Amino acid sequence: MNGCLNKYSPVNVTSIINTVQLFICIPTIIIGFILNVSALWIFCSSIKKHTEASIYLLNLAVLDFCLVLSLPFRLYFTIYRTTTDGRLCSLLESLYFTNIYGSIYTIMFISVDRYIAIKHPFLSKVLRSPKKTSFICIFVWVFVWTVALCTFDFSNDFRNGSCFHNMSDNIWSTQIIVPLEIFGFLIPMTVMLYCSIQSIRALMVPVPSSSVQCERSKTNVIRIITSNLVVFLLSFFLSHIGIFLQFLVRKHVISSCMAKKHINIFVQVALCIANINCCLDAITYYFMGKEFQSKLVKKTYSSVTQGDNTIT
Repeated sequence: MNGCLNKYSPVNVTSIINTVQLFICIPTIIIGFILNVSALWIFCSSIKKHTEASIYLLNLAVLDFCLVLSLPFRLYFTIYRTTTDGRLCSLLESLYFTNIYGSIYTIMFISVDRYIAIKHPFLSKVLRSPKKTSFICIFVWVFVWTVALCTFDFSNDFRNGSCFHNMSDNIWSTQIIVPLEIFGFLIPMTVMLYCSIQSIRALMVPVPSSSVQCERSKTNVIRIITSNLVVFLLSFFLSHIGIFLQFLVRKHVISSCMAKKHINIFVQVALCIANINCCLDAITYYFMGKEFQSKLVKKTYSSVTQGDNTIT
């Protein structure tokens, strides 16, 4: 490692990372705070009767808001690299990562819920309800925080290094990173891909008796599903590639000094891009609220299923 430090100065890497963090994170914090506070205010004050879609979106808005609250701490410790209490570091890191993975699972369940409503409208009467949706959202919170409490060390009051950096070898162990990659991203991504593709295929089936308005609604729903999928992949695909590459570095599978330098930069940039998801989700709030709660989607599903619809 000393050879790497001599050949490629870490000061240059740190300078690049700091610049990227300031350029991306500060606008993300400001815009994300405004958008998510607005979304929470609308969901809590303007919607009298919550549907499955609005409950999921409310949960997503809470997760995104909590993520925004953790970003100033992450930015501070990235720039200044100061040490602090180990328990406080674990709390801040767990707050950051639990909200990322809580968002991933909430977005996945939104796709599943939409898939059931489109492909299995009769079955959706049994599987879907606001009460069941609320239970799923509670499950997401319990699940991600249980994993965080089992992963991060809250008992150690000493931290060798600053928060969000120089994490212990235990965090980068195979027992943590491999399940994180599989259950934290690959499985949710696979489920979302399947549900999105099947939903789009069902909506693209022509219905001879459908009106022009229904066809436009179907087109809008397809755009919503496609944009949700694109945002999801752009937000989280690169970050999990970066985490896996950093895992290979920590396991000494990758030993090239130049590769380590580039991976370090790539991971930080990818995580910054993932943070932007808390702003991009606002697109989801707008379009899903507009389409699902205006009942245009209900007309679309009624045409596809010949009069039976359960989306609201």
